[in-house]
Amino acid sequence: MRTDDLLDVIIVGGGPAGLSAALVLGRCRRRAIVFDAGHPRNEASHALHGYLTRDGISPAEFLAIGREQLAPYDTIELRHVKVLDVEGGDCRFTATVEGGERFSARMLLLATGLVDELPQVEGFRQFYGVTAHSCPYCDAWEHRDQPLAVLRCNKEAADLALELLLWSKDVILCTDGALECDPDVLACMKRNGVRVIDRPIARLEGSGNRLERIRFRDGSELARAALFFSPGQHQRSHLAEQLGCGFCQDDGCVQCGENAATSVPGVYAAGNASRGVQLVIAAAAEGMQAAFAINTALLEADAARGEVLETAVAGAK
Repeated sequence: MRTDDLLDVIIVGGGPAGLSAALVLGRCRRRAIVFDAGHPRNEASHALHGYLTRDGISPAEFLAIGREQLAPYDTIELRHVKVLDVEGGDCRFTATVEGGERFSARMLLLATGLVDELPQVEGFRQFYGVTAHSCPYCDAWEHRDQPLAVLRCNKEAADLALELLLWSKDVILCTDGALECDPDVLACMKRNGVRVIDRPIARLEGSGNRLERIRFRDGSELARAALFFSPGQHQRSHLAEQLGCGFCQDDGCVQCGENAATSVPGVYAAGNASRGVQLVIAAAAEGMQAAFAINTALLEADAARGEVLETAVAGAK
């Protein structure tokens, strides 16, 4: 594709949502480009779960299959480059990427995802993605009936500790300081057998990527086979804010309707950047829904100008 072409869609983000949208748009013969800077949120995970027919596949292999399946669609282009800036409006958007190239399209899909704010505990990175996780739906089954720990000191961590009782009856909340939640939550954990340890943590220890113990600053230790944490999160990309999109006050996600449209005409959002359910299969489904909505909007705009036939003929050339 030439940089001076007006594309149908620019997709920022080449994860499950972005690739799924590209697949649908390619099958609709829409001209779209997918920009992917790499380093997806689940990059550290050894496997993804809960995706029918792909349960247990590595995130890297999943993305490789997705890119491979886009190859037959000659109206779709993948670029491994970061989008630095997007400008425009009134359904014409221009993206500037690293290196200075600029690309313009009638519609824009943001599938840029979120960044987890990881615990600042010595040794955490050694275990992250194998025996240290954020999502019990994704990873708790692999640690069923094992001694588990939950890190952090807020209500979300306490709720996570209670949730993990579905997978193990040996769950301890390690707050690394005072627990910041009301007495009712403490009472609920006590009733359900969740112990709270508020001693400051020195580091995590184990062999390879297998957690074995939590070492506290007073020298004591706690044997654990895996840990979970309730992360803070923030938007991976500044583009939604730059374009003036609205955000949900409770979780900071990009605000959009059922059809994935944001508050800015022509801008759509899909995947973790715009939804509370942060599963790969959900992101892929949301990418499909966004592509359907984008194609419908393009059809309506073309029909209003009497250009549907001309667009179809041009796409066939």
